[in-house]
Amino acid sequence: MKNLTELATPLLKLLPSPVPRRQERLRGQHAFADGIKYLMPVNSDDSPVLMAAFPINKRAAAAALPGSEMRPFVLGGKGLLVVTVVNYKSTDIGKYIEYSLAIAITHGSRPAPPILPLMFQKTFKLGQFVVDLPVSSEVSVKGGKGIWGMPKHQANLDFVVTDTTVSAQYDKDGRLGCYIEIQRPEPLNLPLKLAASNYCVFRNMLWKSDIYFEATGDIALGAQAKARLILGDAPGVEPLKNLQVESKPVFTAWLPQAHGVLDDHYEAWFLTAPTPLEAVALRGGDMMDSVVELGQGQEWLTPPDRSRVPGAVPSPAPHGGAR
Repeated sequence: MKNLTELATPLLKLLPSPVPRRQERLRGQHAFADGIKYLMPVNSDDSPVLMAAFPINKRAAAAALPGSEMRPFVLGGKGLLVVTVVNYKSTDIGKYIEYSLAIAITHGSRPAPPILPLMFQKTFKLGQFVVDLPVSSEVSVKGGKGIWGMPKHQANLDFVVTDTTVSAQYDKDGRLGCYIEIQRPEPLNLPLKLAASNYCVFRNMLWKSDIYFEATGDIALGAQAKARLILGDAPGVEPLKNLQVESKPVFTAWLPQAHGVLDDHYEAWFLTAPTPLEAVALRGGDMMDSVVELGQGQEWLTPPDRSRVPGAVPSPAPHGGAR
């Protein structure tokens, strides 16, 4: 792996930034979207990220996707559950943790061929359908859901880094949502420039937004990737229980200091079904009334209770919380 890294690093450094030119042209401009002040671009600095992907049953994944235009991305005959937790330390709306549980997908009228979407992401519209997205603060819910259509809700979150592991837990109303723990991959210090498309449902529509990360990070693949995922009984993770999530991850990643840009451009489409009754029955997310009364509070709820998870890495913080 070390030799491969030595070969790949110079090439990765030559890759252009994934941030669109428009975002650079807007740099320094101000926005006041839905009452929230932004200094463009909508970015974050010094934001640690943990990621892991787990194989899932592709038919179960297809059944979990609402509408008629998303297809599970398939790798080795399996779909993928992608877990991404970002500890945003510096943003226009303050500090918060974002805990994404998503199914890897392609967007379009036909299934994509194997492997190729990894190489031609834009052509096959590779992305992830976000099933659950708890965050730390009220203002993050207001902006993420009200502006970008993301299924955000406030929950009890933490983010714990040790010398050997990175872990994050999510509780909701006294119930475990999810616990993810990865063993920190071998230090590779790979220069990474990533673009990701998030597909979300809100108001019975499908919303697509794009985020771009630049970081130096460590990645483990296949047998080298080690992680533990535990799904609890909080309502937000219920749809994931039918996916037959396998215990061995496909990859893990640890980005100690990522810098991100969330594009202010987004797209939305109606969710459709063959009949009126099926259209009404679609799992189309929350309605507009779920964001109307939200404020801009930056306070966090109490940290999650790690005693709910046998063998969980204890938090070093006096009262839990992000470290």
